[in-house]
Amino acid sequence: MGRIIAITNQKGGVGKTTTAINLAAALAMADMRVLVVDTDAQANCTSGLGIDRSTLRKSIYHAMIFNDPVREIMLSTELENLSILPADKNLTGAAIEMIEMPEREFVLKRILTPVAPDFDYVLIDSPPSLNILTLNGLVAAQSVLIPIQCEYFALEGISDLFETLRRVQYSFNRGLSVLGILLTMYDERTNLSAQVRQDLKNYFADKMLATVIPRNVRLAEAPSFGKPIILYDIRSRGAEAYINLAKELLNHAKEGLGSRSGSPDP
Repeated sequence: MGRIIAITNQKGGVGKTTTAINLAAALAMADMRVLVVDTDAQANCTSGLGIDRSTLRKSIYHAMIFNDPVREIMLSTELENLSILPADKNLTGAAIEMIEMPEREFVLKRILTPVAPDFDYVLIDSPPSLNILTLNGLVAAQSVLIPIQCEYFALEGISDLFETLRRVQYSFNRGLSVLGILLTMYDERTNLSAQVRQDLKNYFADKMLATVIPRNVRLAEAPSFGKPIILYDIRSRGAEAYINLAKELLNHAKEGLGSRSGSPDP
């Protein structure tokens, strides 16, 4: 069974999709078989990996709502080891359509179970809010990667997120753990970034990942070209950071450290 990681934060604009795209690409470059699961109706992860959304016949929506086989919906990408289960605008109505479904919290887990053994890593890109699709990602995952932007309000809401993770663990997924907190959009030139980093270390020292993702123009440009940063500009600081993040995760796996903590408790 591939390691299933939900990339989640209830706040938007913190780098979830950027992390899903570029961590997946870096792992694929390290000869890992990777599946990206796009559960956001905006489908930015899909387009960011070079998929033209207008040409999609089916998406994850059809797997979740109509039980279409995931293997018939998955698409290959420019990287040999990297596949994507794409999203489209149909996901906007999925939350309403899932209301009457039995065990609706387990739909994503159910559809991923047949294909997860084909991959070393399955990365779930979550919506920027807590809804039924986000909950499905947390129920399907073994661990959670939490990107946090280096800004004044970084700590605001993170306690609520950990409370959500505790409730999910208690009610739906006893094995859910926190893989780590990932600092994104870090600007070493500002005192604010340094202060946010220190504050997070003070509160969540055991959950902080060593890798920090810098604010980087090339990293911001790459999605408009439908490429992960290592294909767009492998010499950029953004590419270097995500390669280091992939190495950190692979080292944890080798050491048997599947998560930074066995519990979502802060």
